[in-house]
Amino acid sequence: MPGSNVFMTVGVLALTMSCFLDGVWAAPLSHQARASAPAAPHFVVYTDKGSEPAPDVSKISGFNTVAMSFLLTTGAADQAKAWETLPKDQKSSTKSSYQKAGIKLIVSAFGSTDLPTSKDAKSTAATMAKWVQDNDVDGIDVDYEDLNAMNAQDGKAEQWLIDFTNALRTQLPQGKYILTHAPLAPWFSASHYKTGAYTKVHQEVGSKIDWYNIQYYNQGTEYTTCDGLLTSSKMYPGSAVFEIMKGGVTADKVVIGKPGGQADATTGYMAPADLAKCVATAKGNKWNGGVMSWEYPEADAQWIKTVKGSSF
Repeated sequence: MPGSNVFMTVGVLALTMSCFLDGVWAAPLSHQARASAPAAPHFVVYTDKGSEPAPDVSKISGFNTVAMSFLLTTGAADQAKAWETLPKDQKSSTKSSYQKAGIKLIVSAFGSTDLPTSKDAKSTAATMAKWVQDNDVDGIDVDYEDLNAMNAQDGKAEQWLIDFTNALRTQLPQGKYILTHAPLAPWFSASHYKTGAYTKVHQEVGSKIDWYNIQYYNQGTEYTTCDGLLTSSKMYPGSAVFEIMKGGVTADKVVIGKPGGQADATTGYMAPADLAKCVATAKGNKWNGGVMSWEYPEADAQWIKTVKGSSF
């Protein structure tokens, strides 16, 4: 993930959430006893670098969801691979500490280097759902960034995402597993994407998605002020936070995604204190979705404390 620039070629990106734009029921006991997805607000941090696939809770205090990147169509990579190879007792110990701290651990799929639309959606979902169950994580984040497929505006990207989401939910039931999506913010602009992009995805399967980690970065100067982020997007009408809410996505599903540091995205970075002002304004307008950041360690306990301010 870095969120990609919607006009950029995909090959150069490496989801560092950064650039413009069957079920195996012999699961561990922790999965059998799994509670429903956490209620909003959602404070999500991605991890794709460093020695810890799941950082110590003291370093990410204030976040309630950690997304390990990435699970690819070719298998686990980066921090997802690091988690996969951890000894079982170490996984269990980490999950126990996360549970005590109220933090969910999920895996993030695809990212900017993976182009899944050429793959079969149902079989890809089956493989990834099995990985989630076999590796004792709480769910999966769909960080689809197949830009060429979405920019084609022929409906194939939307249908793939719909089919993939439906297939995931048959094996990762709602109430037992978290399922989130991490769309680029412009993809909520129905006037820009004539085949609907994420407005179409939400219309068809939004009820099966717990929340959206929306990438408000890598889009030039768009989304860099509170007005542009929250009230009105000039370049991509319908994609600002309040516009998405007016479009039918409930406030608790709209999670504002921002880079943790300036180097974590090409554009779109806001200093934590400045972002906190936007968060306060949004909270005062009946929004409660939460905040996402790409990525740890720039986005750490102090970062999220500042961003929350007195709003949460």
